[in-house]
Formats: sequence, C-alpha cells, structure tokens
Amino acid sequence: MSVLRQNKTWEISESENDSDAEKVIDLAPDEKLDDSNRGACEVDCKDASETSSQTSRLSAPPPSGTRTPSPAKKRRSKEEIEADRERAKQRREDREKQREAKAKQKEERRQEIQRRKQAAETLKSLKPENCLKCLTVCIDPVLLQHEGADILLDTLCELDWRYRVDGQQIPHSITWTRELLQQVEAGQGLVEEEHVLQVLTLTDLLDVLISVKKMLDNEEDELEGGVLLRPLLECLNRDAKKEVTLLVMDSQAEFWSKAFVGYGLGETLQSIGVKYMDMEEVLVYLQLNKNISLVFLDGWQGVANHVCAVTKALSKRPFKLLTDQVELPFCVDGSWASGVRVEKDGSGLKQVWSRQIQQLNRVSPAVAAAVTEAYPSPQLLLQAYQSLELEVMRKGLLAPLTVKTEDKERRVGPDISSRVYRCFTAQNPQLVLD
Repeated sequence: MSVLRQNKTWEISESENDSDAEKVIDLAPDEKLDDSNRGACEVDCKDASETSSQTSRLSAPPPSGTRTPSPAKKRRSKEEIEADRERAKQRREDREKQREAKAKQKEERRQEIQRRKQAAETLKSLKPENCLKCLTVCIDPVLLQHEGADILLDTLCELDWRYRVDGQQIPHSITWTRELLQQVEAGQGLVEEEHVLQVLTLTDLLDVLISVKKMLDNEEDELEGGVLLRPLLECLNRDAKKEVTLLVMDSQAEFWSKAFVGYGLGETLQSIGVKYMDMEEVLVYLQLNKNISLVFLDGWQGVANHVCAVTKALSKRPFKLLTDQVELPFCVDGSWASGVRVEKDGSGLKQVWSRQIQQLNRVSPAVAAAVTEAYPSPQLLLQAYQSLELEVMRKGLLAPLTVKTEDKERRVGPDISSRVYRCFTAQNPQLVLD
C-alpha cells in the first residue's frame, strides 16, 4: 500500500434549482489507507468526476458579460393608436392619389399619341396622290347615249380612277364625290364637290342662251326657263356655292369660240336673229350672277381631257386649303424664320442689329456686316449722326464703308447710306425710303 499525502478537492457546479451541494474530499497527508479504503476512494473519485462532467454538460454556458434585463413593453394610449391609424390612412390616401395621378398622366399621353396619329393619318389622306383615290367621277347616263362617250370611260379606266354612272340633278352633267375616311362611321363618308360640268351641244347652248336672254328682257321668273336652264337654276338656288362650267362640244366649236370673243359672227348667228352683243350680255350675266363659265371643246376627247384636269385639281384642293391656314403662308422655311436668340449676357444683339439693317431693300448681309462692324449698336450710329452738322454729311456717313465679298471689295454707296439715315431719323411713318 502506498500512502496518499496530497489533498485533492472536487467541486461540483450548481444545478439550475441549486439543490446539489458541493462535495469535497480531503485526505490527510499522514493518513494511511489500506487497499480497501483506497479502492473505495477511487470509486468515490470516479463517481464525483462523472457527476461533474454530466452537470457541466447540462448547465447553461456562463455569460460573456453583464446582461441587463429587457425593459417592460410600454402600452400605447388610445390617442397614440388613433394617431397611428390616421397616419396610416393618410399614407394610403397619398398612395392612392399618386396612383390616380400616374393613371391620368398615362391616359393623357395615350390620348396625345392618338391625336397625333389621327392628325398624321388625316394629313396623309389629304395628299394629292391619296386624295385622288377617294374621288369618284359621277356621270349622267344621258351622256352615254352620245356617240364617242366611251372615250371618257376608257380614259378613266386607263387611269384607274373610280367612276359611277348615276342620275344627276342637272341633266347632261358630270359631278364628283369625295370619300372622307375619318367620317365614314358617323354616316358622313361622302361629300359632293362644288364643281359641276354640264356637257352641251351647240344647239343646246343656243337654247340656254336664248332662254336667258328672254328671261332678262321680259323679267320673267327663273323657273320659267327652258328644259336645260330650269334644273340648272334650281340647283344653283339650292346651293349657291356650286361652280358650273358649260362644256360646248361640237365640230364647229373653234369657230364659235372665235365668234364669242369678237372675231366674227358668222352666218349661223345672223340666220337665227341672235346679235353678238346679246350673247355677250348673257354670258356676263351667267358668269357674274350665277357663277357659270363657258368652255368650247372639240369632241369627246377634249371632254375627257378636261374631266381629267378638273379631277387632278380637286385632288390637290384639300392639301392647298390646309397649307393656306398657316398664319404667315408667305414666309418660307429657313434659319431666319425663327429670329435671333438673345441671351441674358447680351450675346446675339449684334446679330439682331445686322438683321434689322437687312430688312431694308437691296441691303445684303455683307453690307449689313460692314455697317455693324463700324457701328456695333444703333445708339452709336445715332450718336454719329448727331455729331455731324450738315444734312449732306449725315446722309453720306456710311457711303465710304468698305464691303468685303469673296470676289472683290466695294463701298456701301450713297444710296444705301441715305436710306439707312432716313430709316433711323425720319419722323414720318408713311415715308417711302426708296
């Protein structure tokens, strides 16, 4: 047996419920243990070691630092809860307003795009090449009974133009209808043009003229005219904007055209008792009071050519009317049309001064540059005029200035110098500078 002379101590950590006590085993150095006591001691040490390891595994790890307990949650008052609800409600309303504003802006952009698209489509449809496809030539079926009327139909077919044979209000007439693509859904897709052609023979023309002459001499009612004149006057009374052209188609059309302009009367007029002055009076009355003009043609080929010319003119009319709506149609597009921009620091004033001088007749940019180089502002030019005593010297102040061009150099001259002087010093607003 050996004697244990060392004190050994085992400490057991506290459990969660603080029920276990610390176990300490002391061995006196001088105490002698036998084998049985030594065995019992080893068993006790083994048990204590196992208990210590098990307790250390079950116990929580020691804190790394000092922990403060969490404060108790403060209860909100009813006013605070109500204020939070109001703020949440306000935020929801703001989000809703922002959403509505974005939706409104999106709708406005969509409508603006739609308006631009419609405007572009309208402008495209008004171009002559597209407008020509919307025109339809309406021919009175009575005209097709004349020999040679197929020339007109063949010409329209060759040009691939639309035509329709339909009864007209004015007999022996040719009219035009225009299809408006933007108003088809509204039931206003067809618009009748104001121009009307009435094809007459030489005999028909004489009947019309004699009827008008009798109406003027006897002061008869317009409704008592002849078979051809009455429907014509009735149509003009319903729509005063109609423009009627009488197409006289006959082999002697050239002779009759000369007769009506004063080259001679001919035996035919004398045989029926019609005077030249009477015909002139009738034609003037028809043109001034009824907006009826007279054209002499040679056969149906001349009629077909005239119909084609009128059709092309009608196709160009909408686009011309659109361009005439500009406020200043005489101003062409160019860099000068928008004027000169003057900045806050005064840059651009010299160019404005140069443009002002160029408004005078026969003043080129080179001449204006020479004047502005010598006198950079209108005030300096006026001061120079005031410093001179004689009128002749004032008028010739700018004459010796040198004008530099690409080819040569020349002077401003007394003419331009005098006109510039009158422009800036004259008190009469009605003064003619040239």
